[in-house]
Amino acid sequence: MSLWQDLVKSVAPTLGTALGGPAAGMAVKFMADKLLGDPDASESDVAQFVGAASHEELLRLKGLDQQFAIRMRELDIDVFKAELADRQNARDILKFNMWPQVVFSALFVLGYFAIMAVLMSVTDIEINDRMFGILNTVIGVLTASVPQILQFWFGSSQGSKEKDKKGLPRG
Repeated sequence: MSLWQDLVKSVAPTLGTALGGPAAGMAVKFMADKLLGDPDASESDVAQFVGAASHEELLRLKGLDQQFAIRMRELDIDVFKAELADRQNARDILKFNMWPQVVFSALFVLGYFAIMAVLMSVTDIEINDRMFGILNTVIGVLTASVPQILQFWFGSSQGSKEKDKKGLPRG
């Protein structure tokens, strides 16, 4: 997900979830219509609006989230279930050959912690502001990727909630 989609997900969870799944087009069209007054506005137009939104506009987006959820229920669409099914399809590839995912995941996580250990152990290095900004961004991206790898292997919290509702064992 991009930065603007993350912002939408934090303010309007149903819309944000829809943006990350098969209902993305519907969510963009809904936001384009309600926020910009133009249902044919592009995704980049919506992204630009959300990126520059004021506090009041974000509150309006939060209210639109409820309207979108109602509209999805009217259409008998569960965006959270669709996103979960989309993730499950990604896990289905493990039925054929899981070693590339195992190796990549292990290398990434081990490499991440090795980089963090090196950065924490080196104390007498001078870094200019530009390099500090780049390093900070790279570490942030790497840190954000670790939970995604864990969710791939161990499931999402949404999946756990669904299992709890159905009374199925976790795992």
